[in-house]
Amino acid sequence: MFDFVRNNTKIMMGILFLLIIPSFVLFGLEGYSRFNDKGAVVAKVNGNKINQTDWDAAHKREVDRIRASMPNIDAKLFDTAEAKYATLERLVRDQVISAAAQKLQLVASDTRLARELQQSPAIAALRTADGKLDMERYKQLAASQGMTPEMFEMQVRADLSNRQVIQGVQASAYATSAQTQTAMNAFMQRREVQILNFPAADFMGKVTVSDGDLQAYYDKNKDKYQSSESADIEYIVLDIESLRQSITLNEQDLKSYYEQNLQRLSSKEERRASHILITAAKDSPEAEKKIARAKAEDLLKLVKAKPASFADVARKNSQDPGSAVKGGDLDFFGRGAMVKAFEDAAFSMKTAEISDLVESEFGYHIIQLTDIKAAKAQSFESMRPSLEADLKKQQAQRKYAELAETFSNTVYEQSDSLKPVADKLKLNIQKANQVARQPTQARSVLSHPGLLQAIFNEASLQKQRNTEAIEVAPSTLVSARVVKHQPAATLPLAEVKELVKRALTQEKAAELAKAQGEQRLTALKASTGADNLPNAIVISREKTQRQLPKVVDAVLRADPNKLPSISGVDLGVQGFAVVRVTKILPPEAENKELMVQAQQQFTQLWGTAETQAYIAQLKTKMKAEILVPKPSAAKPKSESQGV
Repeated sequence: MFDFVRNNTKIMMGILFLLIIPSFVLFGLEGYSRFNDKGAVVAKVNGNKINQTDWDAAHKREVDRIRASMPNIDAKLFDTAEAKYATLERLVRDQVISAAAQKLQLVASDTRLARELQQSPAIAALRTADGKLDMERYKQLAASQGMTPEMFEMQVRADLSNRQVIQGVQASAYATSAQTQTAMNAFMQRREVQILNFPAADFMGKVTVSDGDLQAYYDKNKDKYQSSESADIEYIVLDIESLRQSITLNEQDLKSYYEQNLQRLSSKEERRASHILITAAKDSPEAEKKIARAKAEDLLKLVKAKPASFADVARKNSQDPGSAVKGGDLDFFGRGAMVKAFEDAAFSMKTAEISDLVESEFGYHIIQLTDIKAAKAQSFESMRPSLEADLKKQQAQRKYAELAETFSNTVYEQSDSLKPVADKLKLNIQKANQVARQPTQARSVLSHPGLLQAIFNEASLQKQRNTEAIEVAPSTLVSARVVKHQPAATLPLAEVKELVKRALTQEKAAELAKAQGEQRLTALKASTGADNLPNAIVISREKTQRQLPKVVDAVLRADPNKLPSISGVDLGVQGFAVVRVTKILPPEAENKELMVQAQQQFTQLWGTAETQAYIAQLKTKMKAEILVPKPSAAKPKSESQGV
């Protein structure tokens, strides 16, 4: 072949010319460049570009990680510009640390890598009973993350190198007692305060609203009165339980299974024995062992000469407190219940026989076999229910393994209908109406977050494509298809009139409370006295006296150099509060245990602050920049009334 190419160069060039040139004409150069197109550059670190594709992949990994730990979390939380930008910031931070590790030549050794893998709970779970690593399951673990074992180990090694960049800063952080004391004094400071509350609830009876007011409020706040998004779907389930129920067993197969497993299904032989124990630990001095053995030999001669005295001799001389009081009786036991030397001797004896001395790690035993309970095979009919259950389960597992790939491929390849896979695998197409985007508390295949996310993505909603096969539980695959989509819509005023009236009444009551509170605040500021304010209470961050967080915050923000300090606190729909701070009080008596905990926490916070400052410096050194604008924070809604 190679000789032909070498000897016919001109012919081959002509063929290649005919193949390549038309493809450029038909597809253009842009078509080739598209293979390498990874989207716009969104950030740069140390001259390396981070593309839109990198950002999207990182965000997907982040979402998958969070959802794995919190399955019921709202998927919409991750689909915001703020959440995606936070992922980009973390991606840039990781790239900066990785670049710093390379520049500082921080490398994890093979020994360090091996130790890290040995300490990993995920790796430890893959070890067999003899302590060896199950390589097949190890490969599966790496494959589940889209990697080979070599790639997985390379990533762990890189993580170890990156960790070294910031570990030194975190580990060296230390807060002195004086620093901790200063911070704690400020944090634990107490303040004497008089608080006059104007709850909105006290003004509800003074509010009147007309139909016009309701209409105007409704028109202004329609986004608060939305019906939930839902979809009518059809879906299909492949699971072991349904396969098990569909299996009809052949009588001959059942009998063959019984015969093949008769030994396993039969009861095991058990033996009953009594013993006399003279203790001698393994690590006992030889002199002590000799004394124990001599005593045991004397007792052996005694019971051999008079077997009927075995129980009495055991009661008086055995050093096993559990059995001595019962004449040495150990009751029935099977193989594996006793230490090997004892078991081997007991299962080689005849009834009423007395053994020679048997040495174990506990000492010297004299054994008398008192009874034998032979293994008993159970009849086929008595075992039929359990045999059927076992065999059906095995066949269902094999059938599921065979059909799972067909199921996944068919719903993907023939994505405009579930009928092909239903016909091919003889499965039922099920229907469900008004399936909500958010998981419900009811435990069903349709409450799985991954399936719901697939149902409500663009391809499913707009093109009515089958979802991919989603594993919603062990050995349970589901694919769904949207039949009808009901987007969130504004509910008519007639349906939500009571909710609108309640919200508007609360809002107006809060306005009345605020007006009266501000009036009192103005009067207090003009006066020097307390003007019949409530009795003073002492508030601190630790003991808030059940005051609202906004009130506590206002009390602790008051300028200690301008006392008494008077301020008003707008509590929104809850009303208004007038706060008069009169005294600054020192913290309560020092709690030594609390101070130790505080110093540890303060040290951690100090280390975090120093680490963040160090990373900021690294970002400057590595010329890190994000090229997309940071989204502005969405304004929180004061009172959501979603229906």
